[in-house]
Amino acid sequence: GPDSVDQPWAPKRAIKYYDADQAKAFLEVTRDDPYGALYALAIGTGIRQGEAFALRWEDVDLRNGTISIRHTLQDIGGHAVLKEVKTEKSRRMVVLPGFALEALRNHRKAGLSRGGSTDWVFPNTSGGPLRKSNFIRRQFKPALRRAGLPEIHFHGLRHTAATLLLIRGTNPKVVQEMLGHSKVGMTMDTYSHVTPSLQRDAAQAMDELLSG
Repeated sequence: GPDSVDQPWAPKRAIKYYDADQAKAFLEVTRDDPYGALYALAIGTGIRQGEAFALRWEDVDLRNGTISIRHTLQDIGGHAVLKEVKTEKSRRMVVLPGFALEALRNHRKAGLSRGGSTDWVFPNTSGGPLRKSNFIRRQFKPALRRAGLPEIHFHGLRHTAATLLLIRGTNPKVVQEMLGHSKVGMTMDTYSHVTPSLQRDAAQAMDELLSG
């Protein structure tokens, strides 16, 4: 019967993200944090947590300001396992915004000055790969509290990146490729909360073109 049909109007779980001022405040507070560059990368590119944890310096091109996302780090039976990203679209090169590139350059220098010879861009304190639960509990949540921000999941930084870009009028196709979504429809669907403001912008653009 009709009950088996997915109701298209079923409310989606609200996406939590920061507005530009909150994102700026977080970056400001975590600038000298050992994982400040990770937060700058997450907000600047929308990289997934597993993808960020999997980054090695060979994936980072500081000269050209790009990163290659090819792997994700998964926690399997208490072990960190490096896996290829699932889809062709997930394998991607991302151009870094200036603030994220600068944060990564400083992070690299700081690592070298501590004598760190690890391959991982974001190692744990003993030079190995980060573990999600430890990181969230010991690093991420305390950083949010220091910034005085409402608590969001790490994934909320990805939502923040996408939402801020779409609100600024960035082509959804570009946002799709940056995020590694398989289809642009998925991007627009995930960020449908942005659509009303885009529609207002479109109506205004049409008015400017054709009125008077």
